[in-house]
Amino acid sequence: MYDKSDPRASLAPAKAGSMLGQTGLVADAQEGRFYEDAPQLQDASGNTWLQRGHNFLIAYTQAEPGATFARAGQPDEYCVLLPKAGAVIDWNGASQQVAGNSIAFVPPGDSSVTLPEGGILVRMFSTQNADLAQACSNATGYDRPRTHIPPFQPWPDPVGGWKIRAYSLDVPAEPGRFGRIFRCTTLMVNVLEPFDGPRDPSKMSPHHHDDFEQGSLALSGEFTHYLRWPWTSDMADWRADQAVEMGAPSLLVIPPPVIHTTRATGAASNVLVDIFSPPRHDFSAKPGWVLNAADYPIPE
Repeated sequence: MYDKSDPRASLAPAKAGSMLGQTGLVADAQEGRFYEDAPQLQDASGNTWLQRGHNFLIAYTQAEPGATFARAGQPDEYCVLLPKAGAVIDWNGASQQVAGNSIAFVPPGDSSVTLPEGGILVRMFSTQNADLAQACSNATGYDRPRTHIPPFQPWPDPVGGWKIRAYSLDVPAEPGRFGRIFRCTTLMVNVLEPFDGPRDPSKMSPHHHDDFEQGSLALSGEFTHYLRWPWTSDMADWRADQAVEMGAPSLLVIPPPVIHTTRATGAASNVLVDIFSPPRHDFSAKPGWVLNAADYPIPE
């Protein structure tokens, strides 16, 4: 259910056979408040918080100047989000300078990300990276299988083969387009435009996903995430509605098929990033929504 001003109102309606009302699907949201929780990694490079979803995980780092973050034998493509600080990304003998306010995708294999001036570095990986998944604050949060979430399958390799691909986030808003969406073989990332001041409470967007999670990463501001677990015929599935208040930086992973919507509540700039793994077909089917669609094909 979207307000008519929301571009998502143009998405195709939910398919028949929705999982709303099916029993045994209940799961708790995964909450990470990086602004008050201890980091999972702390060394001369900086502080890093790790939190996972079913198919993806986030490494949020406050990096020291000159810090380098390397991956050896990386099994699949990962994402680098640079909200403000720039970085140098190295892969397969190639080195690329990436400005702040950018997003980049790094191929499998050996790679590194260096922040000459330090700052905030957000890396997003699939949970196929077992070493990182095991280090997450909620590493045991998925011991109970989510059987209604399909096994992870990457999307097709990029057009023209593997290379570092970087994109500026300096993209003007466009009527009818939702946020600033980029995808790779493992992830879809929507860096929403900054929202100044609280969101109009008369224009909310409660909706649900049948079989995939949504990660909501707060980079600045304050948010209230409203969650409603659908009633089923089994009272063991019932949960009270929740209004989860979170500052920044933080990550909330919303399980399917929980009905959810988020309200920016901070008085200043509120910046939220939505994360999905693998990419979403419905967003990908909307012309012009995925800003790097020419580089990453849709599965046949």
